[in-house]
Amino acid sequence: MNTISKNGSVQNTVSTLAKQFRANIQTYAIIVAMIFIWILFSIATGGLYLSSQNISNLIRQITVTAFLSVGMVLIIVTGNIDLSVGKVAGFVSVIVAQLQANIWYKIFPEQDLLAAILSVIVGLAVGTLIGALQGYVVSYLAVPSFIVTLGAQWAFNGGILIVTQGKTIPANQPYFSWIGQGYLKPTAGWIVAAGVIALLFYTMFNSRQKKRRYGFELSPLYLDILKTVLYSVLIVIYVAVVNSFNGVQIPVLLLAIAAVVMSYVSNNTRFGRYAYAIGGNREAARLSGVNIKKNVFTIFVIMGLLCGVSGVVLASYIGYGTVAAGGGYELDAIASCILGGTSTLGGEGTVFGAMIGSLIMASITNGLQILNVPASWQYVVKGAVLIMAVYMDVYFKKNR
Repeated sequence: MNTISKNGSVQNTVSTLAKQFRANIQTYAIIVAMIFIWILFSIATGGLYLSSQNISNLIRQITVTAFLSVGMVLIIVTGNIDLSVGKVAGFVSVIVAQLQANIWYKIFPEQDLLAAILSVIVGLAVGTLIGALQGYVVSYLAVPSFIVTLGAQWAFNGGILIVTQGKTIPANQPYFSWIGQGYLKPTAGWIVAAGVIALLFYTMFNSRQKKRRYGFELSPLYLDILKTVLYSVLIVIYVAVVNSFNGVQIPVLLLAIAAVVMSYVSNNTRFGRYAYAIGGNREAARLSGVNIKKNVFTIFVIMGLLCGVSGVVLASYIGYGTVAAGGGYELDAIASCILGGTSTLGGEGTVFGAMIGSLIMASITNGLQILNVPASWQYVVKGAVLIMAVYMDVYFKKNR
């Protein structure tokens, strides 16, 4: 009897693992692809690609577009699209640069910290307001998001030219530059890492408790613990690597906070589940009592807020507001989501996947730049990767 019981337990475990693998095969595929890309570029560059300095620069490079991809996940999940995020972030960046360079120093002379705080507040407010305006037109006026955001992309491209007057605006003032260029001290980096790991375990156990309370199927405890331990190990490795250079980057810390918050919202709140329901079957969601207009409007507001964050970080990181600010960022954000498993058909996608997608896009660009590959061919490679990702999405969805 004990042998039979053990065999049954083993079979159940194998069956559970197989089910988990099939459900997340696309996520596993992109993680394997990312590891392969890193190994390939490391060999091609003689190890330079995986140096602590390059890893630090690589992770920092993804932050501006990764903020956009974090918000873009829910946009695409609901069956919408936002083509304006790059130019909205660019518009926020030149507004903030203009305030830093030409406004605050007249009103608050020698108050650099106050000027930086006010610039951040205005940048977030502008992004949120734009998101609310677009969300209202899409959700309450029923204008397709493709048309609304395409028009907004052109409008804010014009707005950037109006604000800059064709000139570069400096935004490299003290305190403000720290947002995009600063580092945590090594000790502070380890403290943050410990806090994030503790939060991961708390979130995991809290999520299991909620699922049990509402009668949802639970994955085996050891699998959840194994995944959380794996994430924790990756965090420790990352902090150890960047601490050997200059430390944890401030924009990466901000991105981690945004990603954790958005991941929690999408997976553990009613609002998040409604977003997936809308994308999965809009009519069924409506008949179930979901307020589709309100939810879509709120998602666009959140997207606008994240555009504001991205714009502030962009101005701080580059140190200038330029006429080309935000150009092409919307394509990187959309590509990152799709690479990370967000379905172009709606209803599927994760913030974690979008982060991996952002990292893959940045990894390809960074590796090709180190190898001195012409920019023209970089675009060709990124386009081919995107097409392949969409094909994989359609393939896996059709097979399921």
